[in-house]
Order: sequence, then structure tokens, then C-alpha cells
Amino acid sequence: MSSCHSTSAVEQAIRTALAEDIGSGDLTCQYFVDPGQTGHGRIVAKQTGVTAGVRLAAEVFRHVDPALNVEIVRPCGTRVEPGDTVLEIAGPVTSILTAERVALNFLQQLSGVATLTRRFVDAVAAVPGARAKILDTRKTTPGLRALEKAAVKAGGGTNHRFGLYDMVLVKDNHLAARDDLAFLQSALDRLRAEHPGIRVELEADTVEQVRGFLTLQGVGFILLDNMTPAQMRECVALSNGKVQLEASGGVNLQTVAEIAATGVDFISVGALTHSAPAIDFSLDLQREA
Repeated sequence: MSSCHSTSAVEQAIRTALAEDIGSGDLTCQYFVDPGQTGHGRIVAKQTGVTAGVRLAAEVFRHVDPALNVEIVRPCGTRVEPGDTVLEIAGPVTSILTAERVALNFLQQLSGVATLTRRFVDAVAAVPGARAKILDTRKTTPGLRALEKAAVKAGGGTNHRFGLYDMVLVKDNHLAARDDLAFLQSALDRLRAEHPGIRVELEADTVEQVRGFLTLQGVGFILLDNMTPAQMRECVALSNGKVQLEASGGVNLQTVAEIAATGVDFISVGALTHSAPAIDFSLDLQREA
């Protein structure tokens, strides 16, 4: 639903990470590496996965030393196996080693997000007739949302709203204050008048809530929160295409196929960004004679 990361998000993330890691200087390289030594490095995959953050990792090396020659071998969204080269770097060894850990951190974490996303996407694709798209959520690492959402896209997923400003999602805690249909319709009318392009989604805990929400004008999506597959199928029949339906809650790799088979349009998975295990990469370095 939202867009990939911007250049400014990449710049900010890199500068913050390098400042955190290098601080006042790389003392190890300063004292234990010949400043005139040049070499060639390869970042290689140590396990099967899907790449993300490759351009980001390349930019880390360039930020540390613009003189480094950095080549992307396997771009974002590429399946890799152990031993596959993702990046090649040539130039001063001190620069390569100073940038190494930050580049690997970004690559490992974001590739983990892409890899987990691809597993969910593949699980849905195996369900005959299923049309559901896998969505991310706002359950992201503070400050890295744009990067993690880009990693979801690299894995074949779809971005949900980016923040509180680009889409309305009325959740159960909002409805706890007041949830009568007349009030909701009034709020929808005011929103459409002042923000005509904003998409609106309402969260429903029961089939009866869905039935009521379908009478409202201006709702594009209904989120089916922690419903059973039988309830989801009932909601799909009730909606009959009037709005798009998103399933959320209790979604994992063991349940996603059954959820997709109900006919919902989207399945949101918070684990894509808050629980994805990192994919292991390493830097193989050879010095030049």
C-alpha cells in the first residue's frame, strides 16, 4: 500500500549507524592495518535466503570511502544460496574493514525480513484460487521503518500504510470510545470532505460488526481481527466484493494457507518486521600484493 524507502531515509540510516559504530575512529585499523594496503572483498551468503538492503550495504562502503569500488552482484529480491556473492568491494583494506560490520548488519537484518516475507508469499501462492496479498504492519524498528518496508517488498510482500498520516485505520481502541454507526458515518463524511484521497479501514472483531460496517459509505477495507476461518468465509460472502477484507491476528506459516483459502484480499503479518531472523552473510577479504 505504501512506497519504498527514500534516498533521505537511506542517508539518515547510514550516517546514524556509522556514527554509532566508528565514533571517533577505528582504532583496530589505525594500529593494526597498513594504511597503504589494498584488497578485494566479497560479501557472501552463508545460508539460503532472499536479499534486501543490498544497495544500502553498498552505500555504507561508499560513505566510508568514496574511493572504494563497489559492485552489486545480486540485487534486492534475489534468492541466494550459501557461497553466493552479493557484493564485491575493492580498494583500501582499512576502509573495507571499517565499513564491514555496519554493511553486514543492514544486509543481514533486512534480508531476514525479505526471506520471511517470501516464505509467507510462497505459502499463499500454493493455495489454489487464493488472491490474498501479504501485508506488513507498523510493528517496525524505530527509525528503520522505510528500510524494513522496502525489504518486505523485496520479498514479494505488499506495504500497508506507512504511518498514521497516509491512511485511516479505526481499530478496536478507537471504537471503544464510540462505535455507533451514525457517529461513524458522520466521521467518514467529514474525513472524505477534508481528505478525499485517504483510504479508510475499520477493524471488526465479529461478523455482526462487519455486517454493520458494510452499510457505511466511504469504507474501503475491513480488518477481520482474530476471526476463525469459518467467520472469515462468512464475511467474504457478506461483503461480496463491496470492500476489501484484511485478515489479521494469529497468522503464522502454519495458518496462512488456511486463511488465504477463505478468499480474503490481504493478510497482515506483524512478524515480518518484528520477528524475522537475520540471514547470515560474511565478508571474505584478500589483500593485494
